[in-house]
Amino acid sequence: MVEMLYTWLDPLGLPDEGDRALAVGIMSAALLVVCILANTVTKSLILRLVHKIVAKTRITWDDQLVERGVFTRLSHLVPGLILYYGALLFPADGFTNWLQRMALAYIVICVAWSVHSLLNAVHDIYKQFEFSTSRPITGYVQTVQLAVWIAAAVFAIASLLNKSPAGFLTGLGALSAVLMLVFRDSIMGLVAGIQITANDMVRIGDWLEMPRFGADGDVIDITLHTVKIRNWDKTISTIPTHALINESFKNWRGMQESGGRRIKRSLMIDLQSVSFCDDEMLARFEKVAYLKDYLRERTQEVETWNQEHQVEGDCPINGRRLTNLGTFRAYVEAYLHHHPKIHQEGMTFLVRQLAPTEKGVPLEIYVFTNDIRWVVYEGIQADIFDHFFAAIPWFDLKLFQTPAGADVREALTPPQG
Repeated sequence: MVEMLYTWLDPLGLPDEGDRALAVGIMSAALLVVCILANTVTKSLILRLVHKIVAKTRITWDDQLVERGVFTRLSHLVPGLILYYGALLFPADGFTNWLQRMALAYIVICVAWSVHSLLNAVHDIYKQFEFSTSRPITGYVQTVQLAVWIAAAVFAIASLLNKSPAGFLTGLGALSAVLMLVFRDSIMGLVAGIQITANDMVRIGDWLEMPRFGADGDVIDITLHTVKIRNWDKTISTIPTHALINESFKNWRGMQESGGRRIKRSLMIDLQSVSFCDDEMLARFEKVAYLKDYLRERTQEVETWNQEHQVEGDCPINGRRLTNLGTFRAYVEAYLHHHPKIHQEGMTFLVRQLAPTEKGVPLEIYVFTNDIRWVVYEGIQADIFDHFFAAIPWFDLKLFQTPAGADVREALTPPQG
């Protein structure tokens, strides 16, 4: 083709080198115009047709291909192929070889770009399934994308340098230590991602608590390098993926799946308010609906035991006696057993007395609510303890409270008159 143009340009009287250079320039310009026209036609006609066909189909996965621009990326192959085969129209010299190598490198980059978009589309399609939250593949997709771009870079550079990719890779083998250092985070992230997925350690949507990184919230994304957590204050914490293998963290998924959320809180009872129950107190306690059965059974049990052991006298420390603290503990247990928001079976239900401290004797409540929603849970817990705070004086008990400034001033103020 160039020789034909050279023959047409010969009457102009230019030197032979000038005729040939002008002919190559005209052919190059014509080839460039053809590439631009081909790219324009492909995008304006073929891509529009493809998009219309995709829009009319019932399946949804092809919509992801369009949104991720897979077909748009593939359209860039057309000018690359035209450039590659159009180079054969030039004389078989260094320019033709250079032009083909440039076209081949461009085609390799376009293919890698298209595969990258295709993998993103596959990931979007995968996330439409419910099991995607428990088996995220973001890290694997990013790993494949990284490998694709590395391979594309190797082939493109080898093409530009006119060398075999195998020989080029052999040369890179000497730089393996440097490459390991460069891709250290990617390798660690890939290994960590495999372990996390295989052991089902973390899923998207899990409530994760990792104090070392200031993270406390829901997992929103798991990638090759990072895990993103939306904290309860709406900030985002970014944690290296491999840190989930090397560091300790708390996953609240077990609580969420169990359907119960723990209440573990103590009432600090003033030791000086603990006493034996007298007849007046027992008569008052019998008015409490939740204590009737308890008082009847315990009173009979205590009287039977005292009779069998011939306990005599009015001294309360002889034999067995009911106490206001023990009665209150029984009331707390009965109240919680009748509470509609407390798990009654299948989970720990415990009202226990812990060792006394300088702040009194702790009466610990260890139960589970049947609603795990945070706001609802806090409301249930607050309502329960509000009731117990108000009920404690009925049992002639007092809660321990560190004296405040007003308490000290009142104690030091001499009585009036």
